[in-house]
Amino acid sequence: MSLTFAEKIKIILGRRNMSFVDLAAKMGTTRQNISNKMSKGNFSEDEMRRIADLLNCDYEGPGLTMRDTGDQI
Repeated sequence: MSLTFAEKIKIILGRRNMSFVDLAAKMGTTRQNISNKMSKGNFSEDEMRRIADLLNCDYEGPGLTMRDTGDQI
């Protein structure tokens, strides 16, 4: 079973000791906006790439690779 992008983000946020609030601040948006996108899973390709970069990850299609550990999510 494959994880959704939102599920992958939750995993990475946990590993980075970050919250939706932290991610929202990095993106220049609100926690509510991030929470809505996470629950609906409606991220554009550009948003997925930007989120990956902000979380120090490489976006590779549906997957994410943490740059500092090499872990693939």
